[in-house]
Amino acid sequence: MNTPVKQHLIDPEICIRCYTCEMTCPIGAIEHDDNNVIVNADICNFCMDCIPVCPTGSIDEWRVVETPYSLEQQYEFDELPDQEDIEAAPVTDEEGNMDDTVAALLAEAHQGAGGKARAPASAGKPVVNMYNLGKPAKMKVQGNYRLTDDPEHDVRHIILDPGALPFPVLEGQSVGIIAPGADAEGKPHLPRLYSVSSPRDGERPGYHNISLTVKRDENGVASNYLCDLEKGASVNVTGPFGATFLIPNDADSRLLLICTGTGSAPMRAFTMQRQRASAKGGMTMFFGARTPQSLPYFGPLKKVPETVLKQHLVFSRMDGKDREYVQDRIVAQEDEVAEMLGDSATHIYICGLRGMEEGVERAMTSIAESMGVQWANLRDTMRDDGRYHVETY
Repeated sequence: MNTPVKQHLIDPEICIRCYTCEMTCPIGAIEHDDNNVIVNADICNFCMDCIPVCPTGSIDEWRVVETPYSLEQQYEFDELPDQEDIEAAPVTDEEGNMDDTVAALLAEAHQGAGGKARAPASAGKPVVNMYNLGKPAKMKVQGNYRLTDDPEHDVRHIILDPGALPFPVLEGQSVGIIAPGADAEGKPHLPRLYSVSSPRDGERPGYHNISLTVKRDENGVASNYLCDLEKGASVNVTGPFGATFLIPNDADSRLLLICTGTGSAPMRAFTMQRQRASAKGGMTMFFGARTPQSLPYFGPLKKVPETVLKQHLVFSRMDGKDREYVQDRIVAQEDEVAEMLGDSATHIYICGLRGMEEGVERAMTSIAESMGVQWANLRDTMRDDGRYHVETY
């Protein structure tokens, strides 16, 4: 009988195949094939460097096993196996009590390394990893439209048509774009992840085409490729990915949306889907950018009625005005935010650059304290309830 050990695993249903964990791991314990990203149990030393960089929490999975799952087994996972019944194994002392080491391993594995993201209870069941590196979906470009009037912020709205291919996608999911060519080492480019900015029935209702919100990065291989695409071009797409950053189907739920830049992509999808579904719960959005000219969808947002989406558009580089960021406006709207935090029907979504998280955390901490509660406790309760979602990059 082998002595039970703790094994680090990755949840294939939640992983969005961004490969950030693989690039971060200092000892090369993480690898991937066309299907899954996995952890080599023979190499992993539980350093935890991969945990904070994962945008979905899929990396924070552990099992106590008698024999570690092999690489071949992990590559075949469609979902994670349940925890084995280690207590039933003959790993006990003379009095029949479970060995303290095994008990500690089980407790540690169940706890993980932090809070786990959960989908809302009423969210639709997402399809994940339908198309991969070895079998991408080929889509045609239906349109490529510039969204901004700022020479330093070229942001595009790109519409892709899967044609007859089935490509079911829910709001909040992402897709991978494979740029043609090879990297400096001669290897094919890995997919670059982009949030879908269209609702589940398509950019055009019933057509099931998808849209992406893409900012050109001067040195970005995938972003330049996408921003330069012309109508009719063919694109290799993987996915869909993501199983937690989803909206509730409960029409009475309320959404508090906090985003910057292209983090507006899933928020646009949420807004359009809620409009089409005639949801009654209402949405409030704090959206930050440098100027109105660099804020994606600035014009279309003005056409969304306040009864559907209450908007706080925040700008940090306006001539003659003090810099303002989303966290500043959140604090300024303390009463409004506090009322939403106190409502069990509220779901929070945060999307954008990773640097925004710290400021939002400070703002929420201040507001929660004014309510007489600890933000960390409230946040973790909401996360456990599937009502707190963060996707930053």
